[in-house]
Amino acid sequence: MVVVSHQTRAQALTCLDTLAAAGADEVVVVDTGSTDGTAAAVRAAHPDVRVLAVDNLGFGGGANLGVAVTRAPVVVVCNADVRFVPGSVAELAARLEEHHDVAAVGPAVTYPDGRPQASARRLPAPATAIGHAVLSRLWSGNPWTVRYRAGDTDPARPREADWLSGCCLALRREAFDAVGGFDPGYFLYVEDVDLGVRLRAGGWRLRYEPSARVVHEVGASTGTRRRAWSLTTHARSLDRFYGRHLATTPARRLARPFLRLGLAGWVGVTLLLERATGRGHSTTGE
Repeated sequence: MVVVSHQTRAQALTCLDTLAAAGADEVVVVDTGSTDGTAAAVRAAHPDVRVLAVDNLGFGGGANLGVAVTRAPVVVVCNADVRFVPGSVAELAARLEEHHDVAAVGPAVTYPDGRPQASARRLPAPATAIGHAVLSRLWSGNPWTVRYRAGDTDPARPREADWLSGCCLALRREAFDAVGGFDPGYFLYVEDVDLGVRLRAGGWRLRYEPSARVVHEVGASTGTRRRAWSLTTHARSLDRFYGRHLATTPARRLARPFLRLGLAGWVGVTLLLERATGRGHSTTGE
């Protein structure tokens, strides 16, 4: 079990408090550059938990370090702002062991108020992604956003997924190691999409299993940062993903500068809309 934390002392302690009933065994907390006393607080409250206090490598880099110091064939990786329903870790591990060609299993994820989060998705077509980016804040129920967030699927039914939210997922070590883990070039956002693409390219499947459930606060580690930083970081991650996986033809490579202009426009328009409406929105789960 690997918990990645950044400036989330209270959430990390709450997460760890839920793990005993969730069925977790070996637990590692990777504290990535926190200045809020997370590492010391975890050591004091949970002396049986191994704590790695490291520089801020981002989520993927921190998760890779945590997985590397564990030995179990199945490792559950999560954000510190996740709370586990009793039995959920054991359920994730059991479902992964049941399906030998599955590399990762994701639980049903809800917001604290009980609303479901879109944590298991298809890889969107470009038109779907553009429609979602343009319309999601003006018309939340538009068909492109529904498809993008897999709102047309039944959250109570297990299914295959193209990618699973990195907020919480069980990983088969064999598969995770085979693809080199998370790409640390994504500081934050999209590293889970990238991992899903590489696992599937390696012949593995990914599954959503609602028999395991967690509650995700969303955005705790970025809550104190400027919104512009979060959006810009998300845009850079999307650009990296395009370069790695979608710029596969000369025409698509030539289109990359225009994509970057579009992403810059997305950041600017989003900030203007949120300022006008007085509402911010975490990029996590977009």
